[in-house]
Amino acid sequence: MKFDAVLFDCDGVLVDSEGITNGILRDMLEEQGWKLTLQECMDIFVGNTVMDEKAQIEERTGQPLTQAWLMAFRDRRNTALVADIQAIANIHHAVREIHDLTRGRIACASGADRFKVELMLHKVGLAEYFDGRIFSGHEMPRSKPHPDVYLAAAAHLGVDPRRCAVVEDTITGLRAGVAAGATVFAYAPHGSGQHLLDAGASHVFADMADLPGLM
Repeated sequence: MKFDAVLFDCDGVLVDSEGITNGILRDMLEEQGWKLTLQECMDIFVGNTVMDEKAQIEERTGQPLTQAWLMAFRDRRNTALVADIQAIANIHHAVREIHDLTRGRIACASGADRFKVELMLHKVGLAEYFDGRIFSGHEMPRSKPHPDVYLAAAAHLGVDPRRCAVVEDTITGLRAGVAAGATVFAYAPHGSGQHLLDAGASHVFADMADLPGLM
C-alpha cells in the first residue's frame, strides 16, 4: 500500500446519487420559473452546493432563495434518495479491500450535509466502514474546492495529508484534494477523464474494482 490513509468523496464515488438529487432540484427550479434539462442542471450543480449557486438561482427565478425552500428541497431529495439510491458499481469490494489494506484508516469527506451522507451510506450498506469517520463540508470553515474537509479527515486519522490518497469524481472535489496535498485518484466511468487529469488528478480510472490495485 503506497498510502497511509484513503479519503473518499461520497456523491458519485460511493453512491450513485447525482441524477436523483439533480432530478429533484431541476423539478423544483422549474416550479420557481427556471427551466433546465437534467443534464443542464447537473452541469451547473454537480460538485457544487445549492448555496454555491445562490446568486444564479435568484437571478434566474427572480425570487429569493429562502431557508424554507432549501428545507423543502432537502426533504424531497431525501425521500427520493431513500427510494432509489444505489451504490456505485463494485464499490463494496473496493472499500472492503482498502479498509483492510489501510487497517481501517479510511474516511468519507463530502461536500454534502451530514444527514444526507449518513442516510445514503446506511441505505447502500457502506456505513460500517466509515463509522465515526464521516466529514461534511457543511461543518467546515470552507467547503470544497478548499481543502478543509480533507485536512480534517486526515487530522482525525493522524495521517499527514501528503500520505493520503483521495478518491474524487469532480473538478471541484479533486481541487480540494490537491490543495490538501493528497494524491487524487479520479473516478471517470464515462469518457476519458482528461478534464480531471488537466485539473490536477494523478490517476484516472473507470472501474472501482481496479482501485485497490492502483494503490
